[in-house]
Order: sequence, then C-alpha cells, then structure tokens
Amino acid sequence: MADLKTNAMGLKFKNPILAASGTFGFGEEFSKLYDLSILGGICSKGLTLKPQLGNKGIRLWETPMGLMNSIGLENPGVDRFISEELPKMKKYDTLIFANLGGHCEEDYLEGIQKLNNARVDAIELNISCPNIKSGGMAFGVKSSLAYDLISRVRKVCKKPLMVKLSPNAENIPDMALACEAAGADGISLINTVQAMAIDVKKRKAVFDNIYAGLSGPCVKPVALRMVHQAAKMVEIPICGLGGIMNATDVIEFIMAGASLVQIGTANFIKPDICPDIIKDLEEFLDRENIKSLDEIRGII
Repeated sequence: MADLKTNAMGLKFKNPILAASGTFGFGEEFSKLYDLSILGGICSKGLTLKPQLGNKGIRLWETPMGLMNSIGLENPGVDRFISEELPKMKKYDTLIFANLGGHCEEDYLEGIQKLNNARVDAIELNISCPNIKSGGMAFGVKSSLAYDLISRVRKVCKKPLMVKLSPNAENIPDMALACEAAGADGISLINTVQAMAIDVKKRKAVFDNIYAGLSGPCVKPVALRMVHQAAKMVEIPICGLGGIMNATDVIEFIMAGASLVQIGTANFIKPDICPDIIKDLEEFLDRENIKSLDEIRGII
C-alpha cells in the first residue's frame, strides 16, 4: 500500500487531503456522512475577530463549470469558535487549521493572540480581506502590504502559519517570496477568482456586491499554474487548491509542487467525496508503483 503520509510545516499529516475553508463549515454536517478522522486536516470556516452576519441577497450562484459565492465571511467570531465549535472539531483525529481574516492589522493580531491559546494545530491566514485603513485594497494584492502584515503576525503567532494567497495578487511569485521572507511556514493557494453574473430578466447583477468569488473546475488550470510558479520560488511547503474534483487533480497539484491540497467546491457536489479521493489516490500510487508522494512532488 502506498504511503500517503506527509510532513509539512512541522506537522505530520496522515494524508495530504484537507477540507477547504468555507466549504466545510466546522465539519459537523459532514461528520454524519463519514468519519472525518480519515482526513489529513480540516480548515475552519473563515473567522474574524468579531462575529459577522455576512452579505445580503443571493449568496450562491451555479455556473456551468463552477460555483460563485458572496457569503461575506459570515461566522461566529473567534471567541465563539474557540468555546463552541473547536471542542466539537477536536473529537476527530485530524489536524485543525483556524482560517483567520481581518479588516486591519489589529484584527489579525488580536485574533492570533486568542488562537495561540486554543487547541488549533495551525493558522491559515486569509490575506484576501480588504484593508479598511488602506482604502479597501486587499492585503493580498501587493507584496509589500502582505509582507508587512505577515511580519507582524509572525512575531506574535505561536502556531505554524500558512498564508492563503489570492489569485488577484499583482505577482504570485513575488507574493510567495514575500510570504516566505516574512516568516510564513507555508502557503495555500488559490483563493476564489473575482467574477460576475447577470440576471438578464431582472436586468441587474445577481449579487448585491456586483462581484463574487468563483471556484470549481473552471479555475483549476489557473490554480495549477500559480501553484507551480510559487513552488519554483520558495522552499516552504505549498498547499494547492482550486477546482480539485478527483485523485487525478490531486496528483497534478502534487506534481506541480504542492505538499498538501484542499478540497472545496467538490464537497457541494458530493459531500462524501473526500474518502473517495483518498481511496483513489492510494490506488493510483499502487498501480503506478509509486511508494511515496515524495517521488512525484514537484517533478514538473
């Protein structure tokens, strides 16, 4: 049997398959379908320091090859996550990443300090959030903004720190280098691609915020390219995500240089798809006489 064990960021994963933030909630609904302990890890729903109600209007819109969302980071806030959701997540024998966003540096720093004392295994820092103190530009667009934020977070963060990159960054290789230089232990990419949908009968944009995030199979070629670019630039591990629907997709990301992957939109199509992907991944490696993922990682 092929060995799917993966070491990254000082953590030991039983396999490289993580449930992606925003598509898996806190895992409770999926736990009724299969044992979540088979996963390499779970990335929590995106958290902010204080609770958020999220966006009004339509939040999800299906496209022919993907899903658009405008959720608005609806979440219970860091404190309630720690007191209410995390204890339930810790019942499973898998690694827990707290996905943390913020609208200013102070939000991130205070959130990190609270999570330092919580039983999460690592932090996934979402830098796609708009910086309200810099005119609304996302931290993840300019490398200099990202470097400054991550450097400050790194000084207070006691957990392994994985930074989630936006495909809207001005330059992905530069952004990856900035994250590494600022002290990130790993990088995850990509976040959703900014997109738009129009209701022609109502003659208006589908979403109240006009634009929304696009995920699913249609973004995979973009995600794969960006993962490959980042992996060639940095020594820290990469977690690849974006349109992964099956074990073949996982292999592509591993060959492009990813150490870990996240499964997102696929969970909406088949809620118990992660066990299928893990099983198919093992069978692929056995058929190809590949003993370990290390043999194929980054070979492209």
